[in-house]
Amino acid sequence: MTDVRPSPMSKGEVGWGILATGGIANAFTRDLVTHGHRVAAAGSRSADNARAFAGKWGIEHAHGSYDELVADPDVDIVYVATPHNLHAANATAALESGKHVLVEKAFTVNAAEARAVFERGRGKGLLVMEAMWTRFLPHMAYVRSVIERGLVGDVRSLHADHTQRLPSDPAHRLNNLDLAGGCLLDVGVYPVSFAHDILGAPVEVTGRGTLRDTGVDVCVATVMRHRNDAVSTTYSSMETRGPNTAVVLGTEGRIEIDSVWYSPAAVTVKNVAGQELERFDEPVTGRGMQYQAAEAERLIAEGKVESPLMTHEQSVAVMTTMDAVREEIGVRYPGE
Repeated sequence: MTDVRPSPMSKGEVGWGILATGGIANAFTRDLVTHGHRVAAAGSRSADNARAFAGKWGIEHAHGSYDELVADPDVDIVYVATPHNLHAANATAALESGKHVLVEKAFTVNAAEARAVFERGRGKGLLVMEAMWTRFLPHMAYVRSVIERGLVGDVRSLHADHTQRLPSDPAHRLNNLDLAGGCLLDVGVYPVSFAHDILGAPVEVTGRGTLRDTGVDVCVATVMRHRNDAVSTTYSSMETRGPNTAVVLGTEGRIEIDSVWYSPAAVTVKNVAGQELERFDEPVTGRGMQYQAAEAERLIAEGKVESPLMTHEQSVAVMTTMDAVREEIGVRYPGE
């Protein structure tokens, strides 16, 4: 768990292309613009939407198709922000046009798609990175440093939850199985990826969940056994809102991450008696998505094709875990 912590201001002249103009694209673009990164173009299936998005954020080029966006010579890296079922195709199209890619999480629909995209990127010598922005935040670098310094001893378990009240409308993409909707890929990926980050890929996965009438999962719980018999538990839901906290338990203490743990948050380290040893509470401007952008730009400048904080192997491992969970709860997407 190498402590790589890019500065949100370590930007160059990389030109970003934003593929899709929905909510997460707006959030990421806001952080890009706020921190002085160069957003060269935006693309949508609707020319009107592309122009409106570009106007909102002061972007020079607006494209009425994804093909036009990935062909734009002013774009160096494409941020893929479409629904999950389109990630693999959109990322591959960008790679075929010679663009680096940052792909929203969950990276793809399943592990097989993820492997194919990464293989294509390596073959092209281009950066391919999952936009698991939480891993790049300062408080997560601090959590990893606490573990590496041995402050809590050997890590034996962790728990994290990600729960939100999200739309229940059957027409919403979250409730559409054809769009790979559901709780796990949208919100469950956060705690599952966190467990992988801290404990490594699991050797045993158990999943339980509840499905909506449309066939998507509305809540999911996991119990995973990791190396050295460490255990993680996660809970995710899109119909209830819980504390959204996380805790890492070691033989000599614990790490408590305040709500909302997957966004910039305070962290408290305590010994086994519950006494505070350290506290990290560093303010972050904006949502914090600029850190993954800075990491991507650094890697491009260095000619790297993957991030040490979110390697290709790690992204595939997370997708493999979620494939196993979906198998247990009975969720299968069209075409699988």
